[in-house]
Amino acid sequence: MDNKYDAVIVGGGVLGTFHAYNAMEMGLKVCLVEKDAYPKGATTQNFGQVVPSGMNTKWQKFGRESLRIYKDIQSQFDISIRQNGTVYLASNEEEERLLVELRAINSGNDYESKMLTKEQCLEKYPGLRKDYVLSGLYFPQEVTVEPRVMIHKLQKYLMEQKGLDIKFDFPVVSCESDGSWVRVKNTKNEEVQAKKVIICNGADFKNLYPETFASSDLEVSKLQMMQTKPQGNYNLKGSILTGWSIRRYEAFHECPSFKTIKANEPKDSLQKKWGVHILFKQATDGSVILGDSHQYADAGNMEDLGYDLDMDIDDFMVQEAKKIIDLPTYQIQKRWYGMYSQCKNSDIYQKTIDNNIHIVTGIGGKGMTGSAGFSKKNIATIFNAQKINL
Repeated sequence: MDNKYDAVIVGGGVLGTFHAYNAMEMGLKVCLVEKDAYPKGATTQNFGQVVPSGMNTKWQKFGRESLRIYKDIQSQFDISIRQNGTVYLASNEEEERLLVELRAINSGNDYESKMLTKEQCLEKYPGLRKDYVLSGLYFPQEVTVEPRVMIHKLQKYLMEQKGLDIKFDFPVVSCESDGSWVRVKNTKNEEVQAKKVIICNGADFKNLYPETFASSDLEVSKLQMMQTKPQGNYNLKGSILTGWSIRRYEAFHECPSFKTIKANEPKDSLQKKWGVHILFKQATDGSVILGDSHQYADAGNMEDLGYDLDMDIDDFMVQEAKKIIDLPTYQIQKRWYGMYSQCKNSDIYQKTIDNNIHIVTGIGGKGMTGSAGFSKKNIATIFNAQKINL
């Protein structure tokens, strides 16, 4: 019986790991399998912020539950969570109007936020240029994470303190149901069995069910990011999101003025071409992470995005960042890109195969913020638990 579980989760990224976490919280016996020696996909290549404020009403509920889960785990085991807030900085009256409208929406949702004057922004965020900022909207409950260490620390916590079985180097090659059990086999013909299997990784989905994958509406986004050298005694708290973020994030789509403001934007700018919005976040070593850009291709043609960094995009982001914050140094020590999948026509991809095999992927840029809360509800749904409220 050692290889039999209530649930086998395929994919050790943030979405899969929190499916495992929430299944264990329900008292289920769980095994998490990961094709690589350790997670190294989008979960480790993202910006590292948990910002329910940027999500639409539906996903903000998941994001707020994620915040609760992150903070609960952090109180028991260090997984790199820092509660230092998120600010959106308006650079003009249109963006300020969107901030005022978003604050009204969040007041109705009972989600804490505070408008900051120009002077308060300049005082709170050193180096912020007074010729850029007009006002800000601050969300004190939100947190940052260190994405390259968080998932490893989370999995260590789940193994050591919760008893989760994790099998690394377990590339799945077959997933077949005999009615009672689903048999999951890897390239070495090793097998685990489960009452339910949940596939939370796009690569495993593509390998196991290529026809279903090909007929999906999944697309891939490529994001470029970079990291400066440490900034000495300079201290920049929290996630800093700027005017282009205000014009991009889903939360603002619900603002009454959003459509009109978007319609008046120039159509042929480099910012539009490369999907850039400027973000800042200081890492624990004192460096500042800058981002990011968005380029898209159908999931079946992700090679079209290339495997190189486009230095024109990086140079453009640095040039724009310098218009917002005067950092002590803009010397770059590291550049990278991340790839994540999302759906063209829905907020996440879900497909059930043979009743007991569930595919859940394509969470897009919502992964770090939304996975913990969404997985809680999804696990309850899959195992027909009583309705839970988020």
